[in-house]
Amino acid sequence: MSKTAKIVILLIIVVAVGWGIGKYNSPSPSASQEEGASASTGEELQGQPSSAPEPSAVASGAPEGSDTATGDGASVEPDNSGNEAAVKPSPTPADKPSDPDSSGSADPAAELTAAEPDSVAAMINKQYKLPDGYKPADLVYPDVPFIFSEKIEKRMLRKTAADALEKMFAGALKDGVHLAGVSGYRSEATQTRLFNNYVKRDGEEKARTYSAVPGHSEHQTGLAIDLSGTDGKCAAESCFAGTEEANWLAAHAAEYGFIIRYPEGKQAITGYMYEPWHVRYVGKDIAASIAERGITLEEYYDAVPVSK
Repeated sequence: MSKTAKIVILLIIVVAVGWGIGKYNSPSPSASQEEGASASTGEELQGQPSSAPEPSAVASGAPEGSDTATGDGASVEPDNSGNEAAVKPSPTPADKPSDPDSSGSADPAAELTAAEPDSVAAMINKQYKLPDGYKPADLVYPDVPFIFSEKIEKRMLRKTAADALEKMFAGALKDGVHLAGVSGYRSEATQTRLFNNYVKRDGEEKARTYSAVPGHSEHQTGLAIDLSGTDGKCAAESCFAGTEEANWLAAHAAEYGFIIRYPEGKQAITGYMYEPWHVRYVGKDIAASIAERGITLEEYYDAVPVSK
């Protein structure tokens, strides 16, 4: 074979090999260009767990190590999305309960149990309640006149309040004012029966303006009592306002450690209508401060926003 022929054959082989290599390495058509094929965009990964740690059950801003369990006096309340996020502390100490939120405004939906229900300074109202089935251990019968003669439940008070009540009655008598007891201690069962009867008569909305929901009554503390004159006229009624007995109580109750618990013009704060007959024992120091400033127990503890 001539030299020229060999060169021609070699060139043909080189060209053929080069063409084959080029065809093997050329890109294949994309999936979107193939009929009926679907390209993966990564959407199938959405919603799958990532390697990041799960969020803590403790609300943001709560100190590390905070216990969200209710056993330690804190309740975990769901937020609007249904997630357990908002930790609501119980009021501590009992004589100055903490606000339910940082703004100091009371959340009407919140219900907190008093940390120290036996304290004479404990605040029991529409938000702060007594432990279920609470009953004071030191109930006695104060040696004062009542508008009834039976020795029944509502004639009792806690010993410290009963002693103060006896002194207050004696002080009133020296001034020619004759006081009488109407209703003192009231068990949770009794309060339940009364409240349900009021709801049947007036409807729940109205009943709540003058009667406490069971567990939220000051009468259950054994530190509160309704008073009247010995004739029983206007007992626990609005006509008691302006009577000699009502005026004396407003002027002198604090001297004995009692306050008019639901003063006139304070319904938006206490949640209850004016009750000049309902007095509550809180001790002389707190009573003097409240009387001097013309405020309520809620305002004394800054438990509600107060407009100056």
